[in-house]
Amino acid sequence: MRATAFALAALLLHATGALAQEQAADPTQDPNQVRAGAYVLDPDHGKITWSVNHLGYSTYYGQFTGVSARLDLDPKAPAKSRLTATVPLSGVLTGSQRLDQHLAGPDFFDAAKFPEATFVGTGVEPTSPTTARITGNLSLRGVTKPVSVDATFTQAGTNPIDRRYTVGFEGRTIIKRSDFGVSAFLPMVGDEVTLRIAGEFKAAP
Repeated sequence: MRATAFALAALLLHATGALAQEQAADPTQDPNQVRAGAYVLDPDHGKITWSVNHLGYSTYYGQFTGVSARLDLDPKAPAKSRLTATVPLSGVLTGSQRLDQHLAGPDFFDAAKFPEATFVGTGVEPTSPTTARITGNLSLRGVTKPVSVDATFTQAGTNPIDRRYTVGFEGRTIIKRSDFGVSAFLPMVGDEVTLRIAGEFKAAP
């Protein structure tokens, strides 16, 4: 009986290992090799870096972290893909605690009243084999406006650290903060804000 149990356990381990090896995928930059399906953003490897002109003296940079997002991806028919994202505004980071608190306050994001910004994708238009323009609606401080993000596919494959299938993208867009009621210190602090997006999406369980 014990020998039979050991044999069954060994067979199960062998089958599990074979299945894991079969599901593993080498890294690829070919979008045609990407697996279709639902993905969620890895919160440790997904962030938005913003930049704005500061009094004409410098370009000031900060980040939003804690971003959550879902991607329904169809590489064979990109127009059917959809992206939604949520950005907690109280989590803005600049390296200055005082400035972080000011940005989260009523002059800028008013995070106590509007704790999140959201993006809901409405369309995807391929612009090259590895790039696309993602259109959608951005909601910030109670205002919703259409926004387009220029996205670039970077790589897909089995992540060697956590062994999960991962798809990477980068994105860029420019918005006018005054369009969303964020008008403090205009025009000394620039109206145009550049957003640079980096995201690693994991295949949803």
